[in-house]
Amino acid sequence: MGETLAGNVIYRNVYQFVQDLLGEEWSWVAYAAAGMAIILLVTNAVMAIGTLYTWFERRLLGRFQGRLGPNRAGPFGVLQPIADAIKLITKEDIIALGADRIVFTLAPVVMLAPTLLVLAVIPFGAGSWVADLNVAVLYIAAVSGISTIAVMMAGYASPNSFSLFGSMRAVAMLVSYEVPLVMALLGVTVLAQSMSLVDVVEAQALPFLIVTPLGALIFLAAVSAELNRAPFDVTEAESELVAGYMTEYSGMKYGVFMLAEFTNTVVAGAIFAVLFLQGWEWPILPSHVWFLLKVAGFVFVAIWVRATLPRYRLDQILAVAWKYLFPLSLINVLLLAAEIIVWPEPSTAELGIMSAINWAVTIPAAVLWSKVVSLRTAPPVAAAFSTEGR
Repeated sequence: MGETLAGNVIYRNVYQFVQDLLGEEWSWVAYAAAGMAIILLVTNAVMAIGTLYTWFERRLLGRFQGRLGPNRAGPFGVLQPIADAIKLITKEDIIALGADRIVFTLAPVVMLAPTLLVLAVIPFGAGSWVADLNVAVLYIAAVSGISTIAVMMAGYASPNSFSLFGSMRAVAMLVSYEVPLVMALLGVTVLAQSMSLVDVVEAQALPFLIVTPLGALIFLAAVSAELNRAPFDVTEAESELVAGYMTEYSGMKYGVFMLAEFTNTVVAGAIFAVLFLQGWEWPILPSHVWFLLKVAGFVFVAIWVRATLPRYRLDQILAVAWKYLFPLSLINVLLLAAEIIVWPEPSTAELGIMSAINWAVTIPAAVLWSKVVSLRTAPPVAAAFSTEGR
């Protein structure tokens, strides 16, 4: 049995069943069958949850806005994602003249790929993970950068200036927010003293959301920008540059982009649950149930933010990253490193002391820094007119 999957409950059961059925000499078939079972189960489950998330978001946004939301396709509109999928599949798949057909076609696939790759290292419950990498946090940081390449591919391959400009704006935003995102991941790594996500969960005698509130806040803001979620969704806003880098996409290619966006939100919730909410751990209920409830809580907050906050301009988005989140992420990492030097293997009581220090230092620092740094930058056009007037 492969060492990578040996701790997985589902893998062990499938492996043992196939081996008992075919015999010891066919163990390689059992190995392959168990591995494929895990891949298909995890991938299809997350894709199905991502599809269902589209219905949940539209229903919840309807409640926030005082309307019903989708309620025609099936009971409570729960079959609306299937209706949307049928509509996209039956639409004509148009590739504009002058487009780079290969790159244009590959871009949606490359956008979805990081989601499926990240699933390999996320522990969904006790003994339920595909691979327990000792560099899982670094792996997540590296794989998440692939979406930046997909955005640039989509804009470059489209024979449309709006698509190209939209992709350039998106890449500028994504690269800017990768820095505070990595710094937030570094803070968790310093606390857990390991890059394994299983070790990170086991190190949380107290949830890291309590121990490092600033790190959790930075992660939430950075991952919202990486996901093109409000208030950082300027790159695909119709009021800005048509539909951004997706302007020329139609049919199921556009559907894959949307599926990647919604599925990424669910996967980001899983990562947040592992890093800051003790992963699958909590008493009474089964570990998988707790994990799903924590992911659902993250998704609810993401939808709530979308319904509440207005959209930023691009210059304001970049100012938030470089003027606000980046300095605060440095403060967060340095403070956590100093605390780990004082308490190399913190107990629950020592984690409580660290929590009190972090709440007393980082949250006031974040508030004070927001007063010092002004994000009210003038738009380039307004600045140009004011200069000409003088």
